[in-house]
Amino acid sequence: MLDRSQIDRELRRLVDEERFSGVVRISRGMEELLSGAYGFASRTWRVANTLDTRFDTASLTKLFTAVAALQLIDWGLLALDTRIIPLLGLADTAISNEVTVFQLLTHSSGIGDDCEEENGEDYEDLWRTRPNYAVTETADLLPQFVHKEANFPPGEACRYCNCGFVLLGLAVEKLTGEVYRDYVRERIFKPAQMFSSDFFCMDRCVPAVAEGADPIRGEDGSIVAWKKNIYSFPPVGSPDSGAYVTAADLDRFLRAVRSGDLLSPALTEQFFRPQIFYRKRDGWAMHYGLRMWFYVEPDGHVLCCQKEGYNAGVSAVMRYFPDHDINLVILSNMAEGAWDVSWKMHDLILRCVEGADGATGKQ
Repeated sequence: MLDRSQIDRELRRLVDEERFSGVVRISRGMEELLSGAYGFASRTWRVANTLDTRFDTASLTKLFTAVAALQLIDWGLLALDTRIIPLLGLADTAISNEVTVFQLLTHSSGIGDDCEEENGEDYEDLWRTRPNYAVTETADLLPQFVHKEANFPPGEACRYCNCGFVLLGLAVEKLTGEVYRDYVRERIFKPAQMFSSDFFCMDRCVPAVAEGADPIRGEDGSIVAWKKNIYSFPPVGSPDSGAYVTAADLDRFLRAVRSGDLLSPALTEQFFRPQIFYRKRDGWAMHYGLRMWFYVEPDGHVLCCQKEGYNAGVSAVMRYFPDHDINLVILSNMAEGAWDVSWKMHDLILRCVEGADGATGKQ
């Protein structure tokens, strides 16, 4: 059994050290094993996070986009081998006509990204020359990447790419006639019973929403101030980032996908299957699936699958352990808040369910 008091002490220590602010939830089946809220939803007003606080999920939003695209496949409107550029009428761009839906979902399209994270670029820097309030619709993101040179020909390698999901979101809009955010609300949030989740604008007063902020440190490493993330990304979520959820809602989403509430049995199975090798990491092989990524052991066994989200003032981890039907959800309104916590919880989970010694690898 998880030692709740030990975990609570450890998380409160991280809060006291200004290294964590957010919510942690662990569940098995329909049983909640652990759930706790820590730190401040608003540092300005010293308002505490609660289990009902909604957090920006950054790139975890890509999971909703992936499921939306797969739903269109279930309905016969799209296919994994559909070429995205002819569909969207973007032939006058630098993106290859051969890029497919499958390649966008598995980060194997090769298209140039608006922020090349693997080259060390910072997404926050995009908004130093372009006002973030000018980007409120999915198509507003196109000028940031469609004329960039490709990193490799479609299907010949694997490289993380945010903007592939912008293209998938545009496909959802074109084929359904709905705004991407409206589609997700009706076709994903509602059937998954994610009643607290939504896309919130930064310039609106919305209750129970965490404000993202990161520490500014002096030369000696001490915190001298806190910086909000209000100028760090567009003011409302898009297909690649920015949906707000509670930890319980994110848990419900993952279980809704697994139970077949959102996708057909065939696509549900594919969603939870590794598709493309990405790289080696700490003794595991990392594979991309149809948006999740998978930690695969040398014998081919899948230890867990997950999705992360990261932005200024935002970090999030959702991890699933298929052997034990355990979900781990961590949402933080700090850019570095979720990472140490996720691996501490990872080790605790495996020690509890397998009697392991905790040597399960570190990020």
